[in-house]
Amino acid sequence: MTGTVEKVVEDIRERVVPFTAFPLPRAVDERWLHHRWPVREFAAVPDGIGLEPIRGDAGMPVLGHSLEMLRFGRAAMLRQYDEYGPVSWTSIFGRRVIILSGPDATQAALVNKGKAFSTEGWKFFMEKFFERGIMLMDFGEHRLHRRILQQAFTPDRLAGYVAEFGPTLRDGVTAWSAKPSVRLYWALKHLTLDVANNAFTGRVAGADATRINRAFVDAVRGGTAIVRFPVPGGRWARGINGRKILERHFAAMLPEKRAVASADLCSILCHAVGDDGERFTDTDVINHMIFLMMAAHDTSTIASTAAAFYLAEHPEWQERARAESLLLGDELPDIDALDRLETLDLVIKEALRLVAPIPSLARMTVQDTEVLGHSLPAGALVAINPQPNHFDARYWTDPFTFDPERFSEQRREDKSHRYAWMPFGGGAHKCIGMFFGILEVKALLHEMLRTYRWSVPAGYAPHWHAGPVPVPLDGLPVRLERLG
Repeated sequence: MTGTVEKVVEDIRERVVPFTAFPLPRAVDERWLHHRWPVREFAAVPDGIGLEPIRGDAGMPVLGHSLEMLRFGRAAMLRQYDEYGPVSWTSIFGRRVIILSGPDATQAALVNKGKAFSTEGWKFFMEKFFERGIMLMDFGEHRLHRRILQQAFTPDRLAGYVAEFGPTLRDGVTAWSAKPSVRLYWALKHLTLDVANNAFTGRVAGADATRINRAFVDAVRGGTAIVRFPVPGGRWARGINGRKILERHFAAMLPEKRAVASADLCSILCHAVGDDGERFTDTDVINHMIFLMMAAHDTSTIASTAAAFYLAEHPEWQERARAESLLLGDELPDIDALDRLETLDLVIKEALRLVAPIPSLARMTVQDTEVLGHSLPAGALVAINPQPNHFDARYWTDPFTFDPERFSEQRREDKSHRYAWMPFGGGAHKCIGMFFGILEVKALLHEMLRTYRWSVPAGYAPHWHAGPVPVPLDGLPVRLERLG
């Protein structure tokens, strides 16, 4: 009975539109997005250093541009870039933030040659919810933990994960046939959590799957709370409660994982040993499991949802990808088979360009520094925004057009600049699980292609709500046609 009630409540919560996305007339949205505020300098530049000040604006009192960032997402980031260039500043969530956009500015921060940029910036957004995840670590500590974590993402480990999650994906996708249409984002989100559970804990999602999924959603959303205090029922409070649920969930399985080594991620982390004999504590394992599970199933959900939408919108690409999938036969694909799905590879890369799963990367300056001739003072919160990179007409042909061929060997527009395409970040903190994610998304779309033909109404376009990762407000309803 409790499980039924939880599912009903969850279904209602999935359909509730956030207040930042409440429908308004298009003219009102346009006026809001393009409203000009007084331009100011972020900070005075010391005399004699030959650097330019950073220009930007604070937006409306108290709220700054928080509502615009959540409501308009990519459009707000592109407007900021067009208005102020690759180095600017804004005000969001009660803080003044320097914005770095465009390939050259993002490269300067992510390559971080002078070690002026620290991941301390993430702590403002995520520390309460993803404490001491790998993305929040810096320098020597980060290198140590990453070397140990890398043991879980070797080629052999990846091959094992593919073998493990194949049956879960096939069974999960096949189960959709009971309905003529599904809200694809939420169907995929539940399925990718099942995959993460299976590959990362060695367990099949149980009766508490809905509660765990909600805990992850609440923890992720907590970082973009407007009111950053634990007001009962508020986004911040729900995020903190979600973190507590996840801590208890993973702590409960540690005795079993410590006792016997197995092939799942949790067990690997429990038994991994660094070059000098270092081992993860129980707290380390819990922190990394929470972060990696979030990263794995959240970003995979967004990437697969976006790719599935574009395949529905462009049926010729869906048929081309299906032809390759059907050539693999009925066997569950291994890594080598997935590598042969070249059309899906192009489509996924283009979907990641158009809908970046991580729209912003946080940093903090730990010393005075400069980017493209602009002065950044120590202690400044910095947001690295990849989306303007993905739509820069200097590097991409017709950047707002869906064109997977731009990633073909004949064109390779993603190679026009090292940071023209960066859905997985860059530098020392580049996503450690990116190969796992790509394999999962390809395997998932492969199962969809061999089972269904899917479509969306003509002219339909999802509204991607940017809070804090892009989510289609309506859940992306698609119509399914079961293949014979």
